[in-house]
Amino acid sequence: MADTDRPSPKQQRYLRSLAEQTGTSFTPPQTRTDASREIDRLKQLSASPRHERSEDRKAIDDGLERRGGAASPRADEVVGFGSSARWR
Repeated sequence: MADTDRPSPKQQRYLRSLAEQTGTSFTPPQTRTDASREIDRLKQLSASPRHERSEDRKAIDDGLERRGGAASPRADEVVGFGSSARWR
């Protein structure tokens, strides 16, 4: 296996799974060797408690629902649709 081979889909799935279990992130590997090293690194970390992973997912989902928050324009501040929309 050459060092320039792209990571396999199986490696990438396993990396995502390990990252979710440990509550960490990773830089997508460029080679199979890099992917193997990253898998080894993540396997050394302890798993996050299940309730923390659940809370993280819920926080992300809630954030998507409230995207923009107070910075989002209110319905009474904009007139028109699409490219013809303008501030009232």
